[in-house]
Amino acid sequence: MFIRSIFGQTNRWIAIATVCVALPAIAATVLKTDATKSSVTITFKQLNVPVDAKFKKFNAQISYDSAKPETSKANVDIDIASFDLGDPEYNREVMKKEWFNTAQFPKASFVSSQIKNGAAGKLDVTGKLTIKGKTTDVSFPLTVKKDGANQVFEGALPIKRLTYAIGEGEWKDTSMVADEVTIKFRVVAAQ
Repeated sequence: MFIRSIFGQTNRWIAIATVCVALPAIAATVLKTDATKSSVTITFKQLNVPVDAKFKKFNAQISYDSAKPETSKANVDIDIASFDLGDPEYNREVMKKEWFNTAQFPKASFVSSQIKNGAAGKLDVTGKLTIKGKTTDVSFPLTVKKDGANQVFEGALPIKRLTYAIGEGEWKDTSMVADEVTIKFRVVAAQ
């Protein structure tokens, strides 16, 4: 009887511990990204003229809790070979070693380390951005809007392309292609 009582208590404590460990994971809802409504684009200047381009393929994994944004997480992987400048010849050029070097670095990624409430109803997101094998700490404001059953996450992240060795050799010259690049994203996701 005593042994059965101990095992009964142990099983109950294991069940309680399991629920306690699982609660934080349950609180932040994992969302499914709608690729047809989502986008990742960049804007840079070539000879001081703004140029827009987009990545056609990326995967965003978002776990979000609007009541407790600090429990939220985001991971984004971008297929660099899907980069589109609107011209096949330019697209092939930027895949080369001097630019994205997609043969060696086919993916870029962002992994959040902190998401918290910020100013003007936005969230402050901090994390690690990896492009062409180089990882840096970045932070940016994020807007989250409800659109029916969807959550819409929008933001812009300014970076310096030379930090990530995008444009090596003669392409380090920022008079041709500016160092400043803005990554803009819109991710539409639902439960």
